[in-house]
Amino acid sequence: MKKITIAIDGHSSCGKSTMAKELARKVGYVYVDTGAMYRAVTLYALRHNLFAADGAVLEVALREAMPQIDIDQRLVDGKTTTFLNGENVEREIRGLEVSNHVSPIAAIPFVRTALVAQQQKMGREGGIVMDGRDIGTTVFPNAELKIFVTASAEVRAQRRYDELQQKGMPADYADILKNVQERDYIDSHREVSPLRQADDALLLDNSHMTIDEQNVWLMEQFEKATK
Repeated sequence: MKKITIAIDGHSSCGKSTMAKELARKVGYVYVDTGAMYRAVTLYALRHNLFAADGAVLEVALREAMPQIDIDQRLVDGKTTTFLNGENVEREIRGLEVSNHVSPIAAIPFVRTALVAQQQKMGREGGIVMDGRDIGTTVFPNAELKIFVTASAEVRAQRRYDELQQKGMPADYADILKNVQERDYIDSHREVSPLRQADDALLLDNSHMTIDEQNVWLMEQFEKATK
């Protein structure tokens, strides 16, 4: 059976990564977390003081630094884990500080160009599940299966809050909701590869679905696409 490319796009904190990882595991595909790649660049920028006092990105300095930013994803204990210049940064990139700064980084054309090229290289042979904001529209416009996932901002903020609590990380629901709403606006209004549903993508609103229910739905779509 020919292996296909699966593109899962959608809003922040709507469970894209969870469902993409589970599908990849079940069907034996490679999973790539593109959002984590942008988060890793953001973490690098924070660590190297590449944000001005007002939160603006120091783009000239970041452009110069891009060749020194090496991002890799590997399986660690069965989970896709992000490494920045050889360091496991999976925990650091999930914190609220990175969440608050990632959208401006992801909107920068030269950052997107560099990471999209890496993503396309990863998926050249098919057999891949990739999630992000522009996978079905920019990275793999010819993907055989495209899903666009959404949920209400309040539901997504609660999920993010619960996730951080479970990891023992500090979390404030109001701050998280504000971050979710701001990221929605920035992601949808940026000039390069804005977040939008591809014309041929299937819409999944999982506001009131369990993880098991969405996994069953996604497997059904995979089986239809590979028949």
